[in-house]
Amino acid sequence: MAVAAREQWSSRAGFVFAAIGSAVGLGNMWRFSYLTAEHGGAAFVVLYLGITALIGLPILLAELVLGRGSQRSPIRALAHFGGPAWQPLGLVFVAAGFLILSYYGVIAGWTLRYTAVALFAGFDATIADSFADVAQGADAFGLHVVFMVATIAIVAGGVKRGIERTALVLMPLLFVLVCGLAVYAATLDGGEAGYRYYLQTDFSAIFDRDVLTQAAGQAFFSLSLGMGAMLTFGSYLKRENHLPNESLLIAGADIGIAFIAGLVVFPLIFALGLSDRVAESTMGALFITLPQAFAEMGAVGRPVGFLFFAALVVGALTSAISLLEVVVSSAIDGLGWTRKRAAWAMGGLITLLGIPAAWNTEILEAMDQVANNFFLLGGGLALSVFVGWVMKDPVGEVAVGTSGVRWFFLWRALLRFVVPAVLLFVLFDAIPRTFESLAALF
Repeated sequence: MAVAAREQWSSRAGFVFAAIGSAVGLGNMWRFSYLTAEHGGAAFVVLYLGITALIGLPILLAELVLGRGSQRSPIRALAHFGGPAWQPLGLVFVAAGFLILSYYGVIAGWTLRYTAVALFAGFDATIADSFADVAQGADAFGLHVVFMVATIAIVAGGVKRGIERTALVLMPLLFVLVCGLAVYAATLDGGEAGYRYYLQTDFSAIFDRDVLTQAAGQAFFSLSLGMGAMLTFGSYLKRENHLPNESLLIAGADIGIAFIAGLVVFPLIFALGLSDRVAESTMGALFITLPQAFAEMGAVGRPVGFLFFAALVVGALTSAISLLEVVVSSAIDGLGWTRKRAAWAMGGLITLLGIPAAWNTEILEAMDQVANNFFLLGGGLALSVFVGWVMKDPVGEVAVGTSGVRWFFLWRALLRFVVPAVLLFVLFDAIPRTFESLAALF
């Protein structure tokens, strides 16, 4: 009964746009371009693309296979294919969505603030100095609540009328905004220095351990892997969907938007002579340097800044929707709740969990490291082992809806050997740094 009554996407476009929206978020709009510039330019892009192909795509496809094959949320999907012993992995996915959204909503609230500033007041010379005051405290929590209420309302509306309808509007809008900003940035005098900084080529960086770790982490995080989002979205698919094609389309759009965002950010910063203010944190450059750039652009800075931060809001909202849906879907399946009850109850708890992050940015950064380095990477590693070694006939399941595809055994071999090896390497590097950050905080 539960499987038969499960909601489904009304169209392929609805699913694809929703899945792309899950992948495209604040990390794509700045983190990718920042890492590219700091780690070898084009060399980092080549390494990132290679890791996405070898690591990201196999796990993305594995999540879609588990979701579509089980027609269940993460906890029950793992139990369906592996028995009750694998339910804790589904709980890890739910916990990841809970934790990440609790502080992600705080950051999204900052984007709401700057969008409103651009719309109603415009940026001034003091905008860069005010970030520390608005990033934490009652105002930050209030905007976090506003953002979470919007996210909850969309998810409560259902798969078709809420998530799908929103994605069909917001994702084309995001693409238009980013491309339009990239075209404008190309017209700025002095912007070519930004392109050189962004796309400098140092292929020796490919052999640097830190670059490899950063590229792997970005490829993993940017595709929303290891948090059950793609698994949950896959559970609303029909059996005839061609999962390999969907995976390639999602990954391609995710990479494309991230790359184009870099063509916006760096020409803006360099054209206005603010290259020395590119901080060593993604947060600093996004919410301090860029607003300063918009302030120094004069009258045109107001509409350009509004469009830029509006794009950030769109990306943040579509990603937040997928995170909340993981939790809500699990509550519907496991507790028998209605969608509205699950959305408002779980969304409310997540909002409250964001209180520490809203009052202290150091706590926010610590939560981010724990989520990325423990939940996402660890969950992805366990998922690759599950599909590669435990699940019976994953090749037969992924082949449903396809014809003429001959590389599925290569996909399973990657999940068995290559993906675990790379993720263990990344975890070996990331976990000690996470403990160091937590120790410094406490």
